[in-house]
Amino acid sequence: MAAAVSSIGIMDGAYFVGRGEILHWINATLQLSLAKVEEAASGAVQCQLMDMVHPGVVPMHKVNFDARTEYDMIQNYKVLQDVFNKLRIVKNIEVNKLVKGRPLDNLEFLQWLKRYCDSVNGGIMNENYNPVERRSKGCKERGPKGSNKSSKSLQANRLSGGDSADGGPRVGKVCNTFAEEHYIEQIQQLSEKNADLKISVDSMEKERDFYFSKLRDIEILCQRPELEHLPMTKAVRKILYAADAKDSPLPDANDIITKSPGLFSDEAE
Repeated sequence: MAAAVSSIGIMDGAYFVGRGEILHWINATLQLSLAKVEEAASGAVQCQLMDMVHPGVVPMHKVNFDARTEYDMIQNYKVLQDVFNKLRIVKNIEVNKLVKGRPLDNLEFLQWLKRYCDSVNGGIMNENYNPVERRSKGCKERGPKGSNKSSKSLQANRLSGGDSADGGPRVGKVCNTFAEEHYIEQIQQLSEKNADLKISVDSMEKERDFYFSKLRDIEILCQRPELEHLPMTKAVRKILYAADAKDSPLPDANDIITKSPGLFSDEAE
């Protein structure tokens, strides 16, 4: 089963599962609230999804859900790769691309992972699995992160710094904060729309290249000396090289085949 799932082609239905469906599946399964697929770039989500379908295989105490740096993220993917090796799952994890947070790369890996999870036990999930409890198992062994302390310190400085006795600057800061939050929200919305468009464009380009390579293979085959004079080859080339997008070349191609003497003589007999 692992080999079959790991070798699914790029045009397999698994890769047409939308971003929204993937996020809903992750959030509902692991009780999270991810808004973008790239928020799973740290590899922790993938580790827990494997922990859900293969209880006891993933060392959750090694999974860092607070990973922010590429180094920490890579450690999570090392855990995931070890799990794949234990389960004999042949799947190349493109860690260098995933940790960059590129939406399409993370979406494709999560699409593959969903297909794998659905293939285990017929897609029936363990109702006794407690995702929050399993995550806390790893978090308990981790102390407060320095980045968290620094971020709290920064927030404290923003709230307390620069206040005067008459409260004037404080009011100004509150107004500026509201304006800043409004702009940040707009930027986030535009960024999400831009990410969705990028995913759509990348998917269409990949699909275009796929079908173009197929047409190119057919063209090369039609250029073989022993085939290029055959009526069927001429009909196929008629379709391939049709310049008018409005009128279909299919009727002319059919005429080439039907008017070729002896082409259907065996069927007539």
